[in-house]
Amino acid sequence: MPFRQTHLLGIEGLHPAEITTLLDLADQYAERMRRGLPAGDALEGLTQINLFFEPSTRTQASFELAGRRLGAEVMTMAASSTSLRKGETLIDTALTLNAMRPDLLVVRHAMSGAVALLAQKVTNCAVLNAGDGRHEHPTQALLDALTIRRAKGRLHRLSIAICGDIAHSRVARSNILLLQRMENRIRLVAPPTLMPAGIAEMGCEVYHDMEEGLRGADVVMMLRLQRERMEGAHVPSEREYFHRYGLDAAKLAHAAPDAIVMHPGPMNRGVEIDGAIADDVTRSVIQTQVEMGVAVRMAAMDLLARNLRAARGRAAMGEIADLFG
Repeated sequence: MPFRQTHLLGIEGLHPAEITTLLDLADQYAERMRRGLPAGDALEGLTQINLFFEPSTRTQASFELAGRRLGAEVMTMAASSTSLRKGETLIDTALTLNAMRPDLLVVRHAMSGAVALLAQKVTNCAVLNAGDGRHEHPTQALLDALTIRRAKGRLHRLSIAICGDIAHSRVARSNILLLQRMENRIRLVAPPTLMPAGIAEMGCEVYHDMEEGLRGADVVMMLRLQRERMEGAHVPSEREYFHRYGLDAAKLAHAAPDAIVMHPGPMNRGVEIDGAIADDVTRSVIQTQVEMGVAVRMAAMDLLARNLRAARGRAAMGEIADLFG
């Protein structure tokens, strides 16, 4: 099945075959990078604008590298340098971007739905969601999926435990959508204060005991405490949180012997994960996640650019037909 999307706003709108198509291409890019081979020129002649209203290190750098390696002209705009701090609305920003005529627009925003709104207002441009509020972070879920597939040899019928701050995590939501779509068993492990209401209705297993939630898991995915999105106290203390929900050797022993450990970053060592576990090269794939992030974003922009160019070609042919019609 071809990749039919004009934007990448979330996992929710992706068909499983489209997910596989994107991951297959990302796998090829990952192998080329590992061998030191040129990535190609899929974005040659295109302009990529990264618009980040929230601070980011990994995601922003990853998109910049991905665009440059494929030949795009890349410009990054941080929120501190935009006119929104001076009172400009998001719609005004969209109009300004339209005047700049970008081909690819990568957006991170603190409000859920803001990226989708921009996608409606910008014209003749592919928009990629780099994280919007508590809604979604699609490329993070895709890079996590690619990491799992490469480590386990498949991306279906696995038992995957997602642990930590589920309530405030867009990473958790995107991963749940993607991994369930690929026929995996999803376990969510968190204290009641960090577990969203009604989450079991999504078909996930809910646990409040770490050892029980990890029992036999093939993949253990830890999440950061999203303190910037919390209102009030959700955990008694970081020390108590680590004691009950932080991943250490004793808790990991309840997972499958060959279970892999993941974390989207940035990590809080000694809060949600023990440093020794994070650095264990036999179990941890955290650095591989960073590597796969570039490959996945290259693949996403490549596929969207193909569709963008095809749409522009059809529009040009239509104009010619009207001219001589």
